[in-house]
Amino acid sequence: MERQKTLADAQTFERYRKPTRREKFLSEMEAVVPWKDLCALIAPFYPKAERGRPPVGLERMLRIHFLQCWFNLSDPAAEEALYDMESMRRFVGIDLGNEPVPDETTICKFRHLLEAHDLGKRIFREVDAHLQSKGLRLAEGTIMDATIIAAPSSTKNKEKKRDPDMHQVKKGNQYYFGMKVHIGVDKDSKLVHSLATTAANVHDSRMVGDLLHGAEKGVWGDSAYIGKTETIREKAPDAVDNTNKRGSRNRKLTDEEQSHNRMLSKTRAKVEHVFLIAKRVFGFTKVRYKGLKKNTSHVHVIFALSNLYMVRRLLLEMDRA
Repeated sequence: MERQKTLADAQTFERYRKPTRREKFLSEMEAVVPWKDLCALIAPFYPKAERGRPPVGLERMLRIHFLQCWFNLSDPAAEEALYDMESMRRFVGIDLGNEPVPDETTICKFRHLLEAHDLGKRIFREVDAHLQSKGLRLAEGTIMDATIIAAPSSTKNKEKKRDPDMHQVKKGNQYYFGMKVHIGVDKDSKLVHSLATTAANVHDSRMVGDLLHGAEKGVWGDSAYIGKTETIREKAPDAVDNTNKRGSRNRKLTDEEQSHNRMLSKTRAKVEHVFLIAKRVFGFTKVRYKGLKKNTSHVHVIFALSNLYMVRRLLLEMDRA
């Protein structure tokens, strides 16, 4: 997004300026996100400038939405951050000398547009297609896993009740309330190729069919997926079931089975890197919206951006070559 610089963002007198980590991150993501393809995907649903005040540019709103995902910003916080941080304004292409930042209502309406037309899922698929076009194709193995994303459990709200789409589940000796994100991850590249969301009380094994692409030669998962060999075979006929075995009160695992589990876990553990990016790098540890539909749209965008983040340096090297 080329634009003429003004005195509002001039840095002529800053002798000792050093690029921040945020600026480096935004510069990298600027280069690797397929902006043109994603804008073309959303354009048919975006308001046209026919009557009244013209809408804010589509790419600008998409950039603001991605900033919200990367930095875990609410709609009001996104508006505040754009006024406060020059690096974010530069990324979005806003010059305060000529125009204001889009207000929180405009930012909220764009998010609702994505939710209404299920565009979060289509963004995820478009990014997947873009990465495959760059040669980052799926290998012949999938790792399955799920993680719980917490939701507010308080009933101190207008309806005096918790979100009906979220549920409580016990994990170990701890109770959690929220939703569950199920992912299928490519064994070699660690890219997420399949995604599903449910309430937290839905067992991981119920989503096996939604997490496989069908061309696998092997499938890895923790002991929660045990007993799903037939389901795996139905979706991926050539796949070997490499899920970890589980002991019981009456039958403990043998030393050989424990050793086999440890060997399988060296591959299975790769999926934790994907969750680390979503939860620790992007700060996605709690749901931001009410209802499974809104959060599902958000989750698809989060993991599309996580895929780009994981291979950003490889993509930059490809562009330089």
